[in-house]
Amino acid sequence: MKSKKASESASITTEIVLPNDTNNLDNLMGGRLLHWMDIAAAISSHRHCGRIVVTASVNNVSFNKAIPRGSIVTLEAKVSRAFNSSMEVFVDVWMENRAEKGKIKCNEAIYTFVAVDQLGNPIEIPELVPETKKEKERYDGALRRRQLSLILSGRMKADDATELKALFTKN
Repeated sequence: MKSKKASESASITTEIVLPNDTNNLDNLMGGRLLHWMDIAAAISSHRHCGRIVVTASVNNVSFNKAIPRGSIVTLEAKVSRAFNSSMEVFVDVWMENRAEKGKIKCNEAIYTFVAVDQLGNPIEIPELVPETKKEKERYDGALRRRQLSLILSGRMKADDATELKALFTKN
């Protein structure tokens, strides 16, 4: 199966925070942002493999800065690593509004998607080739994050997590 560049999976989505999207503090509701991030990550995953994809997990979400009503929100999603049938996807969230100058990074998330066939069975996907420094850092970290997740779920023994162990052992 042919490998694909990380940049080929990029998905950029822009939204505006309307009154119906806000909570009692007049900020974007976290659930609405999760919904937007899930869609952006799904598009990125689909672009990588060209197949039906489903959300397997939301691995990490950081709500670092509230996004006020009227803000323009840009979500940048990109596959950071492809495994057999699953893909880790980073979503960076930026906002623009009257109070801030330029785009401000306010949130980020890491999702896992799985490519499936028409019956919902996992299928093989192309490898990912990182090119930039940031893509390479996220690519390398993805294996450690995956190993940690597998250990915590009981599907991998800690002794088998070679990439994770390398962080704590000296040569």
